[in-house]
Amino acid sequence: MQIQLVGRKIDDDRKDAILEIISDKYCRAIIETTMNAPKSAIEISAECKIPISTVYRRLQSLYDNRLLAISGAITTEGKKHFLYKSKIRAIISKFNGTDIDVEIVPNVPC
Repeated sequence: MQIQLVGRKIDDDRKDAILEIISDKYCRAIIETTMNAPKSAIEISAECKIPISTVYRRLQSLYDNRLLAISGAITTEGKKHFLYKSKIRAIISKFNGTDIDVEIVPNVPC
């Protein structure tokens, strides 16, 4: 059985940012680990063996480029408890000789 991935094309102004993100091994690891279930930054750091400061920088980059959703709250004690989930299932890039097409396949909610 073959599954057809249907994505939405990315505008020219976002292509470079998306391509830069998928070229980063830490961003790819974060997207992969949060694809099926939301996770905290500490869980991501432990599972992917990425330093926590690097996790936070990459989470911000992924969020700024609309590839990651954030949910959570601040507890009554003032502690932040946020969960991060990938908004994408796949990124497809095609080079057609003169230009690069980039498509994003959305992640279906679990």
